[in-house]
Amino acid sequence: MGNCSSYDSDDGFSYHPDDELCEHCNCPIPPGNQILYPHPDNKLPFNPNYTPPPTSPLPDTLVVAKYTYQPCHADDLGFEKGEKMKIINDSVDEMLNSGSEGVQIPEPQSCHCWDIKPELITCKIETTISSFSVSVRDLDHNQGDVIKHYRIRNLDSGGFYITSKISFPTLAELVKHYSRDADGLCTRLVKPCQTRMPQKPWWQDEWEISRESLKLERRLGQGQFGEVWMGLYNNNRRVAIKSLKAGTMSIGAFLAEANLMKNLQHLRLVRLFAVVTQEPIYIVTEYMENGSLVDFLKTPEGSKLQINTLIDMASQVADGMAYIEQKNYIHRDLRAANILVSEELICKIADFGLARLIENNEYTAREGAKFPIKWTAPEAINYGTFSIKSDVWSFGILLTEIVTYGRIPYPG
Repeated sequence: MGNCSSYDSDDGFSYHPDDELCEHCNCPIPPGNQILYPHPDNKLPFNPNYTPPPTSPLPDTLVVAKYTYQPCHADDLGFEKGEKMKIINDSVDEMLNSGSEGVQIPEPQSCHCWDIKPELITCKIETTISSFSVSVRDLDHNQGDVIKHYRIRNLDSGGFYITSKISFPTLAELVKHYSRDADGLCTRLVKPCQTRMPQKPWWQDEWEISRESLKLERRLGQGQFGEVWMGLYNNNRRVAIKSLKAGTMSIGAFLAEANLMKNLQHLRLVRLFAVVTQEPIYIVTEYMENGSLVDFLKTPEGSKLQINTLIDMASQVADGMAYIEQKNYIHRDLRAANILVSEELICKIADFGLARLIENNEYTAREGAKFPIKWTAPEAINYGTFSIKSDVWSFGILLTEIVTYGRIPYPG
């Protein structure tokens, strides 16, 4: 799965059935002779002799490289895996300052994942200081793959435990124990998955690039106005390259999509990297390994996705559309063919060729404009008037595509 998320409450967390529960808060009582006193509001356990769990003796500004980074630019600082570095300034996105030089680093990884069935994910819970959880993917014969969460609690004297009958001085020993024996968990922990090395961040000044820096490797698709290729930038970064067929549309209209994508930056929107402004014009974006959502849902892997995964995909699209609405834009071409899917099943909205900035909550299309009829709202078809409500209609049609694994809407 490769993803983990934060949890704001104890909902969904599992505990060992043998745990002795506190009469005030219904939480497991820690192992040992630790006495917990009820909080005045009778909801939280409280220990007057509480001392925070041990923290790392290293300063917050000292980091250790998880990957080797080969510099690509003169002002780029390279480093080796395991090398220690001091952060002087981390106020700029994807950029760390070291002395007077800037160092581009891969995006930080927040979790360790075990990529087998069952699958274990250990992550720090952002909403609770010094709190951790273990999430295990288990196979349920009725529900399919399900995620079961186990809260890792801290001992006042230092150490960690899941069930009150046994505690561990370190997280490593806790994981080692449950790797040997399930001991109350739904299954023992077997093998962590290897997270892929993140791609290098895009250099901020590389907006217009030369055609020679791109290498077209495989054609991904072809449309009315051009082709989409998978390629390499500077022989080290995999990208998607959208080209414009000569004479099919104006250069200005093609680049307008790129300018719009440059203004809309969100985790659920396909990211624009650069353009080639000399004919044939290229738009360079991030590469999504599984292609369009409509095609992926028809593959052997996509056709076996459980309903909870499909709902999560729809939620990701809704997140991106909420951002587009917040920026007063409408997409006007929202459908599964324009949603791209990564190897980790991350969904991102693409193809902003019809997107427009709206004023007074509406946009009126010019006469003769073409739209995908099965996804377009009735008022937009009849009067050419678009609003965010038109995108909501299209989103509803997209939901039918998702739950039917890519079937064309209104068949027959």
